[in-house]
Amino acid sequence: MVSAGASRFMGIRNEVTALKRERTIAVAVELFYERGYENTSLDAVAEQMGVTKPFIYAHFTSKAELLAEICARGIGSALDALESVLVLPGSPSDRLREVGQRFVTAVLHSQRHIAIFSREEKNLTAADFTRISEMRREFDRKLVALLDEGVERGEFNVPDTRMAALAIGGMISWAYVWYRPHGRLTLAETSEELTQLILRMVGAPMTPVARPHKRKD
Repeated sequence: MVSAGASRFMGIRNEVTALKRERTIAVAVELFYERGYENTSLDAVAEQMGVTKPFIYAHFTSKAELLAEICARGIGSALDALESVLVLPGSPSDRLREVGQRFVTAVLHSQRHIAIFSREEKNLTAADFTRISEMRREFDRKLVALLDEGVERGEFNVPDTRMAALAIGGMISWAYVWYRPHGRLTLAETSEELTQLILRMVGAPMTPVARPHKRKD
């Protein structure tokens, strides 16, 4: 039986390990994004962190594993956003609106992760590429199911729900390229505008929405 003191110690140790792992990922994201995966060594990541390379090896077996974690987080954030909505009550239109809001937010919060995946997927191992690709297909399947439900209930007018799901996914995922945190639109405004486009794309019933004031700069 583990004592209370030992349990607290293990809990603290696990928290410290998680923090070190997150710090490694954050620095790798910065360097992979700015320099590219192939131009960034683990020595460079360690130097940027002010540690030695064995520090990184305590959490990741290789640079390829670090890349896979970054790419999986970018795709996983979108899948998590979708799955968090599918369990909610409400009509397909209500849930699709919420999907749009959360999907856009997830993509823009993971802007660099998704950019790295887009540029560096060729450097993933075959196993990691297959695993992450399955996450993308799972997203598409679940979005298609929501669109199918909306069509069956007469809320959506979509001749090809799979094509529509791919179009929605592509439109939102591409936002990582052009969105700027200090640009013309805030994240909330960008999310609302793109969600309105999604709803129009599927012919969903439109309701007036209070829009925040746009930035003047």
